[in-house]
Amino acid sequence: MSDSFATVMEPNQKPPEPVIKANGLTKNFRDFWRRPVVCAVRGISFEIFPGEIFGFLGPNGSGKSTTLRMILGLLKPTAGTLRVLGAPPQDVKAKARIGYLPEESCLYPFLTARETLMFYGSLFGLESATLKARVNQLIEMAGLQYAARRRIGEFSKGMLRRIGLAQALINDPDLIILDEPTSGLDPVGCRQVKDLILTLAERGKTILISSHLLADMESVCRRVAIMSNGNIIVQGNLDELLENIAVCRFCVQAAEKDQIRAILQFLRLQTGVSAQMDHPRKTLEQFFLETVEKEKLGAITPSGVAYVKKVAPFLAGQKSR
Repeated sequence: MSDSFATVMEPNQKPPEPVIKANGLTKNFRDFWRRPVVCAVRGISFEIFPGEIFGFLGPNGSGKSTTLRMILGLLKPTAGTLRVLGAPPQDVKAKARIGYLPEESCLYPFLTARETLMFYGSLFGLESATLKARVNQLIEMAGLQYAARRRIGEFSKGMLRRIGLAQALINDPDLIILDEPTSGLDPVGCRQVKDLILTLAERGKTILISSHLLADMESVCRRVAIMSNGNIIVQGNLDELLENIAVCRFCVQAAEKDQIRAILQFLRLQTGVSAQMDHPRKTLEQFFLETVEKEKLGAITPSGVAYVKKVAPFLAGQKSR
């Protein structure tokens, strides 16, 4: 078990059961004569715990997608063991507790947004009243209330991503697997998705994310695994991996120039080296979101996407009325 989880446990508390546990997971692809052609995943081991946001990173062809497909039960491992929600990946009951957003959402273009969610919700056998309430909540959460009756085939890539995420949440899953969840979204949409991910994790849902957008992963993930050539080359707590303990940074509020010079001189006398001074800087994302908020761009044309900050009540643990 990772140190990050051991530190928050009580002395006599039983360790939580992993939501996903892989040990020596291997996948070889074979040709027509069953000869190994490529080893896509090479004996990797990892654990993901309840309420955790875990990130899979790596270049193209590193084995991330193959690993996700094995977790989803779409591919059978060549070797090793894999348990998902305490069951084999092919277990139907376990699959009913999973929400999945693929990198490319292949939705029926002739269905509207509302019909799409109704269709996917019906696959889980939800009662009619519950399903309608969830569909309404998800459409509003995705900012698609003005486009709910438009056909999916008319949607932009960003709108498709929003409806794809909504369908991944229709069953109120315990495990949510997201493959490039912010691909095609504008900065406001990206921030909404990241806030949603954090909210879902606070409620106890486990989230596995695979993405090439490192800034997005850094802002939401607690632990990450970096894959290359089918191997996990690094995994661990993100703060521990990124923190540079060899450098100390001090922040002083509204210091005068003379005070700054005195502080720098004092630090040089104490450490024997010259200290550097700079000013805190916002990220471009922060600046963009603040600017949009000031201009109150929430009122978008009815045919597009509405910017909302509301999480669907059923995902927040509230009962549907």
